[in-house]
Amino acid sequence: MRLVFAAAALAAFVVFTALGGWQLQRRAWKLDLIERVEQRVHAAPVAAPDRARWPEVTAATDEYRHVRLAGRYLHAQATRVQAATVLGAGHWLLTPLRQADGSVALVNRGFVPPGWRAPAVVESDAVVVTGLLRLSEPGGGFLRRNEPAADRWTSRDVAEIARARGLGEVAPYFVDADAGALPAPDGDGPVGGLTVVRFANNHLVYALTWFTLAFMVAGAALWVVRDARRRRGAEVVPTGEPDAPQA
Repeated sequence: MRLVFAAAALAAFVVFTALGGWQLQRRAWKLDLIERVEQRVHAAPVAAPDRARWPEVTAATDEYRHVRLAGRYLHAQATRVQAATVLGAGHWLLTPLRQADGSVALVNRGFVPPGWRAPAVVESDAVVVTGLLRLSEPGGGFLRRNEPAADRWTSRDVAEIARARGLGEVAPYFVDADAGALPAPDGDGPVGGLTVVRFANNHLVYALTWFTLAFMVAGAALWVVRDARRRRGAEVVPTGEPDAPQA
C-alpha cells in the first residue's frame, strides 16, 4: 500500500511540475505575442497583402498589422454583424472594397447603432482606408451561429459573407478601419477605431497554482512517511525481564 501511495505521489508531483513549467513557457510566448502586436498596431500602415500573398496570411505574421488599402466601397453589399462595444449594442458594418486589380477585401468600417440607416450610395468614389488586419471568424459567435439565409450574423466570417453577397473570391481577412479613416457618405456613419487589442495573460497564476499543488503533494507525502515511521517506533515492545510482582 505504501508503495502504491509513493508511486501515485511521485506521478502527481511530476505532472503538476510539468504543467507549471508548461505555463511558464506559455507566458513567455504570450508576452512575445503582446510585444509583437503592440509594434504592429502602432506602426505606420503598410500595403495590405495582395492576392498573391493571400495564401501566406497567418495570425503569427499578419494579424493586427496596420495596413492600407484603396478602392471603391460596394455599399449595396454591406453586411451588419452583431457587436457589443463601449458605445453599446449594435452592429459592425462590413463593406466590400473593390481594389484597382479587381480583388475584394471586406472592411469593417466601424460600429453602427440599431436602426442606423444605410446611405443610398451604391458605390463610393475611390477611397484610401487604413486599419488593422484581422483574420476571419468562421462559424459564428459564442453559442450562436451565423444564419446567412436570414441575414443574421454573429461573427465576421469572411468566406460565408462573401458567398451570401455573391462577392466571389475575397481576401481571407478583413480590416478594422481606423477612427476617422473615412466619414460615411451621409456624414452620420460608422465609428471606427474600436478594435479591442487585449490578450488575457494569466499564465503566471496558473503556473504558481500547479507548482503549489506539486509542493502540497510533496509535503503530504513527507508527512505520511514521517507519520508511518513514528507509528512503527511507537509499536516497538521493550525487551527484558518483567518486573517482579509486589507482595
